[in-house]
Amino acid sequence: MNIHEYQGKDVLRRYGVASPRGFLCHSPQEAEEAALRLGGRTWMVKAQVHAARRGNGDGVRQAWTVPEVRKHAGALLDGLGVRRLLVEERTEIRQAFSIHMAVDRDTQRVVLVASDEGGGAHTVSVDPVAGLTASQADGIARRIGIPGKSIPQARTLMQNLYRAFDECDASRAEIDPMVLTGDGRVIALDARFGFDPNALYRQPEIAALRDLEEEDAVEIEASKLGLCYVTLGGDIGTLVNGAGLAMATMDAIRLYGGSPANFLDVGGGATAERVTEAFKLMLRNPKLRAILVNVFGGIMRCDLVAQSVVDAARELDLRVPLVVRMKGRNEALGRSILAASGLAVIGADDMADAAAKAVAAARGH
Repeated sequence: MNIHEYQGKDVLRRYGVASPRGFLCHSPQEAEEAALRLGGRTWMVKAQVHAARRGNGDGVRQAWTVPEVRKHAGALLDGLGVRRLLVEERTEIRQAFSIHMAVDRDTQRVVLVASDEGGGAHTVSVDPVAGLTASQADGIARRIGIPGKSIPQARTLMQNLYRAFDECDASRAEIDPMVLTGDGRVIALDARFGFDPNALYRQPEIAALRDLEEEDAVEIEASKLGLCYVTLGGDIGTLVNGAGLAMATMDAIRLYGGSPANFLDVGGGATAERVTEAFKLMLRNPKLRAILVNVFGGIMRCDLVAQSVVDAARELDLRVPLVVRMKGRNEALGRSILAASGLAVIGADDMADAAAKAVAAARGH
């Protein structure tokens, strides 16, 4: 689950991380009033969106007068179609850096990656018991070029960012840029967080920050059905039981020159109704050219999967090529159900075979 910049900064402030003063606005009038409340002579008007629509700079504008704040606010709200803005005081930047935190699946630790203005990256792995130590934070600060007298501030910022990451069950945290101001302060000029959806039950304050209007409608519907679905940009739909197998399936598709249209984990106890709903979600994608079902039969028996796939294909009058690979419990029975269905199902023996056939089918071969 992602949140907006202004929400990320609120989280950081609760953990003692400094950021520019600003106000959330929903109209040009509110933006103008925010500039007057902030005072000063220069302001930043920033679109608040989850997606990378600010990546080319159009979503962040500098204003030198209050009327210009109002003008930029109107342009962003009308032109980009955003629903909220953050109007902040302008910060004098002496140096800019970036700080990123994420979970390294191999080491099962949080990794902090800091970059300097030249793009050089420096990494440190955080011991979950000790946390981010002062020596680790100071070492990173020195390597990215923080002046000696500002290192204590940088240390505090990084340690507090780690505390926020850990205590709020974040999966990703970014301060990009973290800046050294003209008067020697170290502050967060931007803030981005992603949170582990499986931990939201114990993070009610974080869960309350969710903005459904910024999320993919199909993904929202999938979550209500108990499906883990992520929309991607390709043309090969995937239906898999297990997140690890789903990732491996997508990697195999890419290895054979294809592009997955989605990540879809139906879980270990998926019912026929759930499988049908999963097919419906995939078929909403106008780019879809083929579907790959890759299932390991354990809790979820292969014969039940096969029958669910057959029922879904018939109910939905499936017209795109369907590749099915099944291994495990009741595999032979599952294959016989598919063979007897009369459907044009393309069988596969292993993951490589399934991926190659799915890519070929998507290309019309």
